[in-house]
This record gives sequence, structure tokens and C-alpha cells, in this order.
Amino acid sequence: MTLIPVPAFTDNYIWVLHDGRTALAVDPGDAAPLEQTLDSLGLTLQTILVTHHHADHVGGLARLRQRWPAAPVIGPAGEAIAGLDERVQDGDRRQLLGQSVQVLDLPGHTAGHVAYFIEAPSDGCAPLLFCGDTLFGAGCGRLFEGTPAQMQASLARLAALPGSTRVCCTHEYTLANLRFARHVEPGNERLAERERHDQALRAAGHPTLPSSIQLERDTNPFLRCDQAELQAAACLRAPHPARDGTPLAVFTALRDWKNRF
Repeated sequence: MTLIPVPAFTDNYIWVLHDGRTALAVDPGDAAPLEQTLDSLGLTLQTILVTHHHADHVGGLARLRQRWPAAPVIGPAGEAIAGLDERVQDGDRRQLLGQSVQVLDLPGHTAGHVAYFIEAPSDGCAPLLFCGDTLFGAGCGRLFEGTPAQMQASLARLAALPGSTRVCCTHEYTLANLRFARHVEPGNERLAERERHDQALRAAGHPTLPSSIQLERDTNPFLRCDQAELQAAACLRAPHPARDGTPLAVFTALRDWKNRF
């Protein structure tokens, strides 16, 4: 199985997983770059997965359905998305490209946001997580429809996945997120190391993604709300400091801080 991030717009990725003949695509906000990639590789689109309803994730669906009418579009049961063939919810599984794909409900960024998790890829590689706009490299999505408690619970669920899990989110926000993370947690040497590494990747024209769950546990402030340095920063330095040091209060303060950073 081959995994490809297809750049779209200014900072989106459409993720493609293929076996050399057929492919599945995740969150095709723009049909054109996906079509170009599939055509250049001689691939047939088998399935489209959608994590949530925002236009930069679903904008290419109509055009792709015209070209590949046999490819089902699978998306969250709790969101109003035109053109879905199958609506899925937490715990559902689908066999796609010979892979067992599990659906995870992740409310927070939007009310019905889902992710797709392949725990045991058939090629023996590390697990795969297509997490949309819930978890980013060194960050997390804004709360447009959900509550801080929902988002924190969704992130905690992802943090509990195997550390080797490849994190395939849909925006190249990593360097901006790392600048914020370094501001909040300046003493984290693993974070400084990641920033140097990812700056070199971007300077060479490469994506910073996928990352891994373990890397996010070590460097993503929104997965570290139980750590003393993050708690101290959120209680003392955030624009609206956490009322106490509980993980939820810390997360809420950090998310508000990032919105204003």
C-alpha cells in the first residue's frame, strides 16, 4: 500500500491510499489535483472518505462522482453533506482496498466530525489515522461547533492509539503550530528538535506529515494538558488563564490562547 499527500488550495492535503491499481481518497476539497495524481499514476478511484462538512473537504465531490460514479462516497452520519452514499458513525467498519477501516466519532471541530483508522494495514506498516481537522501536527482544530470538553475527549481518544500510528491530517499547519507550542513550552527539547526537523522538511519542499501519535504526545500542547509546564503556562500566561490546573481548564485556556496568537 502506498500513501500520498496530494496538495490542494494553499495548505490542504487530500490523502490517497492505493495498491498500484485502485485508490481511496480522503477529504477531496478540490477535484483537479486529485484527478491529476490519479491519472499520472494510472489509478482508478475506488472510494472517497469524508471526515466533515467544510467546503475545503467536500468541494470536489460532485466532479469526482461524475467521473467515477461507481466509487461510493462515505461520510459522517451526523453531518449534512450532499452526495454521500453511505453514512457512518462510531464503531462502523468497512473493508476498503483490503483494509479494515474503523470509524471514530470525534466531535469538537464540527459536531459530527469522524476519523478513519486502519489499525493493521495489510502491508504490515504502521497503523493509519485519517483525522481531518481534529488533530494537526503540533496542534488541533478550532472549535466551530463543539465544546472544549468534546474536543479534549476526542483528542484524548486519539492520543490513546498506538504510538506508531501515522497521523494524516488535512492541513500543513505544523510550523505555525510549532511556533505557538515553543512559546508555551520553551523548555521542551523534543519540541525544539521537531521544529528544526520540520523546518528543514519545508525548506526542501517536503510535507511535515504524516506525523505519529507518539510524536504528538511528546510535542503537541493540546495532548499534554496534564503536564506541569503546560498547566503552569495556562494558569499564568494565557490571555484568559485557566481557573485551575485540570486538563479541561488547561485545554480551554490553550485553545483560546492559540486563537489569539
